[in-house]
Amino acid sequence: MRSPLILSLLVASVATTLSLVLGVAFACVFFLLGRRRLGSAWSAKVAEMGDALLSLPLVLPPTVLGYYLLTLLGRQSVLGRMFETVTGSPLTFTPTAAVVAAMVSALPAIARSTRAALLEADPLYFRAAASLGASPVRALWTVGIPICRRQIAAATMLAFARALGDFGVTLMIAGNIPGYTQTASLAVYDAVQAGRERDALALIIPLSLFALFVLYGVGRLQEKGTSRK
Repeated sequence: MRSPLILSLLVASVATTLSLVLGVAFACVFFLLGRRRLGSAWSAKVAEMGDALLSLPLVLPPTVLGYYLLTLLGRQSVLGRMFETVTGSPLTFTPTAAVVAAMVSALPAIARSTRAALLEADPLYFRAAASLGASPVRALWTVGIPICRRQIAAATMLAFARALGDFGVTLMIAGNIPGYTQTASLAVYDAVQAGRERDALALIIPLSLFALFVLYGVGRLQEKGTSRK
């Protein structure tokens, strides 16, 4: 049987990697749409709506978000049937579902922070890149993203911590199967409910220490970023 803590670290690592790729990509698309001057004003509205949709996990109750995902990815859904046809196994109540749950929790932090950092970047850098013949997309990837690397790194660390501690969404779509989908947060809940305080503390202490380490690291990144301005 796999340790809940090890499973949580694996799930959070995969989910954060996927969230980093998708989050930066979404942030770049929304940033470019919001800055476009050609075309109609709808592009800025699309960017704001997309950002709002990505931010829903920050405000929706985990059970509601879990229900939406269960409906979207369950065995009776189109996506669920497609996944089962390709892989031969259902998506829900598997470690893959735990990754999806953690990714949904982590994605907003990276996407919002990346877009905010790009909006705060000095426009002169983008104008200089454009004057050298760089397209808006190339200027964004070669100039904008490197400038915002500290903010993105800090957001990624917070997203990893968020993914590591997800409870409600994971419980809804991945279940609480010991040795299979039971993450550290779910194991803590089970241990407390059963009166196994020692088992709960064995997970609570490393999770708390890791959270403290993440917050310290984020603070250091922010201090370095501020000192360079």
